[in-house]
Amino acid sequence: MQSPTATGIENLLSAFAAVADDLDLDTVLERVVSAACQLVDARFGALGVIGPDRMLGPFITVGLDDAEKSSIGPLPRGHGVLGLLITDPKPVRLADLRRHPLAYGFPDNHPQMTSFLGVPIRVHDRVFGNLYLTEKRGGADFSDADEQLVVALASAAGIAIENSRLFDESTRRARWLEGGLDAARELLGRHIGAHSDLEVVAQHALRASQSSLVIVLRDLGHHRGLICEAADGCGAGTHLGRRVPGGSVLRDLLATSPPALITGADLARVLPGPAVETIDAALCCRLPGDGERHFLVIGRAPGSVAFSDVDHEMLRSFTSHVSLALELLRAHRRREQEAVFGDRDRIARDLHDVVIQRLFAAGLSIQTLRKYTADAHALDRISAVTTELDSTIRELRDTIYSLRSVPQAAPSFTSTVFSLVADAFDGHDLEPVLHLSGPVDSFVDGERADHLRAILLEGLSNALRHADARVITITLGVADGKLELSIDDDGRGFTEPDRASGLVNMRRRAELCGGTISISGTPGRGTSIHLVVPLDVRQTESAPGWR
Repeated sequence: MQSPTATGIENLLSAFAAVADDLDLDTVLERVVSAACQLVDARFGALGVIGPDRMLGPFITVGLDDAEKSSIGPLPRGHGVLGLLITDPKPVRLADLRRHPLAYGFPDNHPQMTSFLGVPIRVHDRVFGNLYLTEKRGGADFSDADEQLVVALASAAGIAIENSRLFDESTRRARWLEGGLDAARELLGRHIGAHSDLEVVAQHALRASQSSLVIVLRDLGHHRGLICEAADGCGAGTHLGRRVPGGSVLRDLLATSPPALITGADLARVLPGPAVETIDAALCCRLPGDGERHFLVIGRAPGSVAFSDVDHEMLRSFTSHVSLALELLRAHRRREQEAVFGDRDRIARDLHDVVIQRLFAAGLSIQTLRKYTADAHALDRISAVTTELDSTIRELRDTIYSLRSVPQAAPSFTSTVFSLVADAFDGHDLEPVLHLSGPVDSFVDGERADHLRAILLEGLSNALRHADARVITITLGVADGKLELSIDDDGRGFTEPDRASGLVNMRRRAELCGGTISISGTPGRGTSIHLVVPLDVRQTESAPGWR
């Protein structure tokens, strides 16, 4: 057997140095292929990484430019001669690749390849991938010495790849951990900004996971399905606000192995919108301790790095940090709400026990003045004043009742909006598209919330009963010191909206909550309802609920 020459060993040492000079995995793989080609003077080289399906996944090539790669077509998957090293991981050396019984016909525009050398790359006891070299320069065949050199390089490459993977895992862990802490810090320390709590979670999850899309799904409960409440990344707009019927797939998957890896047919049933076309695989995890049942779904596009055990582990850590921050926020808001209700109770007691009693006493005192005068004009004035006092006492009693009738644990405004929309569309073939953005819950409560819900319900009712629409889109958001609500449909439209009592009632509701509403319709092109309510940001900053 021919042994490597001193020059070959010197080149091998240089190749070792080149391979071990970087910790980035992609760079290491490229350097392995380049070093192997230089080591045995091969014109073409490739490294195929073996995937979980025992086929070649990522395929790194040397010797072909971008135009040649594009003209050849899809990359190899591990059939034919290339699959020999997958089924039997041993070095393979051929004088003429085309004459092997397993050789497939070369694709059109594929360069001529004759001599062939293939060597498996092992990481510990597992075959990581295969190194393929073809077309030794000068027309000679690959020799025993070439095979020994490449086998030695493959051993060194296995060590370098393992180091790279350990470094990559450490980096990914740090990025996930930092993302979870940053999300918790922003949720707990921020003032009211342009994004809602779940929008903040989606943004940090996207950066931490280095994925292409992150969405947050809300379980509407009572078998009414899921709805995408927040999304960030590629194509987020196509998913945001869309409803997914069912939702049992998520519950079934997460019951046994959270986080769950979702692929194929399950993906189409879980993710709203055209998910299968843009997302190849996704990790899903329920936000723990969340009474409203939210699911965090992190998707990666075809060709992206596959989800690893590190991603599964760190997603659990990320959701733990985020869920704790959300729970602390909810507890803080409950305390602020209880403080407000406590103040209302105290005011109601003071009005009842002090103010009303003093007014009642004043009225009695004024009544006693009747015995000191017989003047008709004076008696009329005494009667008018006592009547006014009685009216004031009745109004105060109504005020006291309204102060004490506020529920002590009211659900958030957005929660009631989701329930209202789900109930309105229940039994209809149409699916709603609901877009929420900004800190809506921090600006909407009390009477304003009642008016907004009434306007929304009236608008949806009209669209569902009369519009004959295919799509109804609801948009509710807070930005730039104002709250905006839009209800748009693509139905039949109308020309005289003021004749409908429901639309008149919406205008009245808009005035009562300090806003303006515009209702426009074009026959055959749908209807648009747009409400704008100015917000006093300074007042909100000093009010309970500000964080």
